[in-house]
Amino acid sequence: MNDSDFQENSRQAVARQGEPPKDTRWKPGQSGNPKGRKAGSRLKILVDLDEQAEAAAKDIVKAMIEKAKGGDAVAARTLLERVWPPRKGARLQFDLPAVRKADELPTAISAINQQVAEGDLSPDEGALVVGLLEAQRKAIETSELAARVAALEERMAPK
Repeated sequence: MNDSDFQENSRQAVARQGEPPKDTRWKPGQSGNPKGRKAGSRLKILVDLDEQAEAAAKDIVKAMIEKAKGGDAVAARTLLERVWPPRKGARLQFDLPAVRKADELPTAISAINQQVAEGDLSPDEGALVVGLLEAQRKAIETSELAARVAALEERMAPK
């Protein structure tokens, strides 16, 4: 055996050393622990904690309200965040003509573009509103198409 044969054999031995036998390797879709916890099951301690919290929930809320009334800012903030969560997006006010037909959409989009150009709406807000108008266009076109198909079916029906 020469030096290169020895190096090759040792490389192969190292590569195989950490690998399990091929017949015991995981196969696609096979669980690593088939007798393990069922999907969706919960630890007993968590179930117990939920039951205890549900039993005491009214008392906890009443205590928090009393603390908030007494001037505890943390209790007040916690209550307000849970009951009245912060708005995720700013409320927008803008002028938009009524859109009931697809041919009215270019006028509405033009009005939004004008408000963006004048600085009344940010470009992001304008894009959001135009996206809503696009959804409305699809709804209008779907409704009109359904009416046309119904009319064609009625004309084509045997009398």
